[in-house]
Amino acid sequence: MNEHTTDVVIIGGGQSGLSAARAAQSHGLAAVVLEAGPEPAGSWPHYYDSLRLFSPAEHSTMPGLPFPGPADHYPSRDEVAAYLRDYAAELEADIRCNTTVTDVTITASGGFRVTTSDGPAWEAGGIIAASGSFGNPFTPRIPGADTFTGRSLHSARYREPAGFEGQRVVVVGAGNSAVQIGYELAEVATVTLATRNPIAFVPQRRDGQDLHYWLHETGFDKLPAQWLARLVTNTLVVDSGGYRAALEAGRFDRRPMFTAFHPEGVVWDDGTAEPVDAVIFATGFRPNLRYLESLGALVDGLPQHEGGLSTTHPGLGYVGLEFQRRFESNTLRGACHDAEYVMQALTPHIRSAAATVLAG
Repeated sequence: MNEHTTDVVIIGGGQSGLSAARAAQSHGLAAVVLEAGPEPAGSWPHYYDSLRLFSPAEHSTMPGLPFPGPADHYPSRDEVAAYLRDYAAELEADIRCNTTVTDVTITASGGFRVTTSDGPAWEAGGIIAASGSFGNPFTPRIPGADTFTGRSLHSARYREPAGFEGQRVVVVGAGNSAVQIGYELAEVATVTLATRNPIAFVPQRRDGQDLHYWLHETGFDKLPAQWLARLVTNTLVVDSGGYRAALEAGRFDRRPMFTAFHPEGVVWDDGTAEPVDAVIFATGFRPNLRYLESLGALVDGLPQHEGGLSTTHPGLGYVGLEFQRRFESNTLRGACHDAEYVMQALTPHIRSAAATVLAG
């Protein structure tokens, strides 16, 4: 089996991985980006068709390449994917697509060995895990799910309303995706949002300015994650398309989360059983980090870290975790700041470990 060496291996070629590659370049480190998909666009090409960013172009820009189009334009899924392709081309980074990382281990010299599905392995002084979460959708366990004869799917597999015409659909979740999917499905189906708490709407615009203008101006974007846990206690939905008005007008409705499935549908919290054609779980994702399991860097699938720096393995860092360091983490505008923070901290270790690896 062929083996290669480099200073740092970056796992994932989406916005977080590309941000990490740029940070590595700025610190003079040789980096290789290993991307499981066919192109450096992360999970964006796989989201549902109608998805648009809730942040306008001027607040969705990565360093070195402005997002094309008007500053107040809300980019579509395909526009974001195209932007990331252009960003990767501008970086001129060493990106290896169609390369899935299967395992990461410690070498005898104290560095890391990265095993891939296509054969070649890599040895490096540092690892940046930037593989996002789309590959690890979360679906809650609900009694009777295995008996349900209707259609059950996670939002990761949802694409468009076609195929749901005239059906009774329950969308589980109280976040942006759940509301956006429920809203568009209501054009062709009878839709209920099933949530554990009432939906908390935040207006897209206030006093003539987009929400993200205020996040920037007030400094909220940069609040530490520990503060956010106290300030933001509910999932917030950005009301960019009249979602609250549609809910209040009865275009779709909201009910407390159902307690169980039965073969033909669901059992609501008041004990009422209702036939349902389809249930869509917009219940989020968990970090997609299975390749770190044998390394011992995870607990219950979650990385052990402080601000993106591993607390279990020197030389291991993360970029792209939700609220990794602050509110803007895991966004197009914010991933670069986390990448720079992590890379600056890791560089001395990586240089030392890489020297040992390359010396054999």
